[in-house]
Amino acid sequence: MAQNKTQPTPVDVDTFLGAVEPERRREDGQALNALFQRVTGWSPKMWGPSMIGYGSYHYRYDSGREGDFLATGFSPRKSNLSVYIMPGYADYSEILNRLGKHKTGKSCLYVSKLADVDLDVLSELIQAGLDDLGRKWPVTPS
Repeated sequence: MAQNKTQPTPVDVDTFLGAVEPERRREDGQALNALFQRVTGWSPKMWGPSMIGYGSYHYRYDSGREGDFLATGFSPRKSNLSVYIMPGYADYSEILNRLGKHKTGKSCLYVSKLADVDLDVLSELIQAGLDDLGRKWPVTPS
């Protein structure tokens, strides 16, 4: 069985964030790092070349596929901030309706800039996503 392409790396998170361009995206990434650490109480770890994760979980599907992945986190991509907080097991519409300007994918939240969202609501969403994930798979702090 093939391993996930996205694996933890030894890259220093602060060094990675310090090199993010443009400056606004770098500042938003640094603010998200502080927010995720405050909400989770966990240390960040790089996953792949551009994802910053907090905690991890091991999954095993009925198909036999299994692996490890970050429990929650984000990536400061050029086009937007990709926030990995919704494992897809619950309805977050009530929280999302209060969040501010965003788009959603299957398990991602896309934000153009942090100024567009309510950070208290984002904190609530991060915690709700972790709680939801923890009901399905055991989460290991980082």
